[in-house]
Amino acid sequence: MERKKVTTKTLKKMKENHEKISMLTAYDYPMSKIVDNAGCDVILVGDSLGNVVLGYENTTHVTMSDMLHHTKAVSRGAKSSFIVSDMPFLSYHTGIYDAVRNAGALIAEGGAHAVKLEGGEEICDAVRAIVNAGIPVVGHLGLTPQHINNFGGFSMQAKTEAAAEKLIKDAKALQSAGAFMIVFECIPSELAKRVTEELDIITIGIGSGGGCDGQVLVLYDILGLFDDFTPSFVKKYTNLNSIITDGVSNYINEVKTGVFPK
Repeated sequence: MERKKVTTKTLKKMKENHEKISMLTAYDYPMSKIVDNAGCDVILVGDSLGNVVLGYENTTHVTMSDMLHHTKAVSRGAKSSFIVSDMPFLSYHTGIYDAVRNAGALIAEGGAHAVKLEGGEEICDAVRAIVNAGIPVVGHLGLTPQHINNFGGFSMQAKTEAAAEKLIKDAKALQSAGAFMIVFECIPSELAKRVTEELDIITIGIGSGGGCDGQVLVLYDILGLFDDFTPSFVKKYTNLNSIITDGVSNYINEVKTGVFPK
């Protein structure tokens, strides 16, 4: 039996009932079908596709065209999961008009159900305008990959008291601006738990402990498909890299030796 469509109402009810929310990335039609059929609550079409699918050094190279292309593919494959699409670098920083227009494209053309933006108080005007246009918004605080050139690398964020207080302030600002969910990436688990308890909206953790309302990981990381770099907080549930390599090697060997085709 086909499961019911996951909506913002579904996710808010899960938080109220203290039911953990599962989220995974997906970037194409076959993977989104697999994740959807497995019963994942939320699929994130992350701009991490720049690293794991397109081979870029970081996410700042990802464009709106890239995000639209992959969001369309994912929305064609996932029938029940709630789909969140990342707004890429500079797609919401150049003014309210651009922010709303680009968010609208990911919904109307891409088939996403919500958009995700990185940043705190400084992006709240854009968040508010997008929400006022009828588009659900997910925030993203802590380690924000689009700001990697400022951070100088991937590391734990909000470790000092001042930084923690700023993150809390940013989270509450995003909530006030209308965001219905926030992703906390690479912040101390105690802080993530504290903010989750202080907010009314949904929190999703990645490398931030188990105190959030749900968790997200990159699909290619948990399947062992992307081995350029694996964050310390990732758990690999299988190693498809070696399985696929074995299959491809066997095919090549059989072609070379004349075993295939018969």
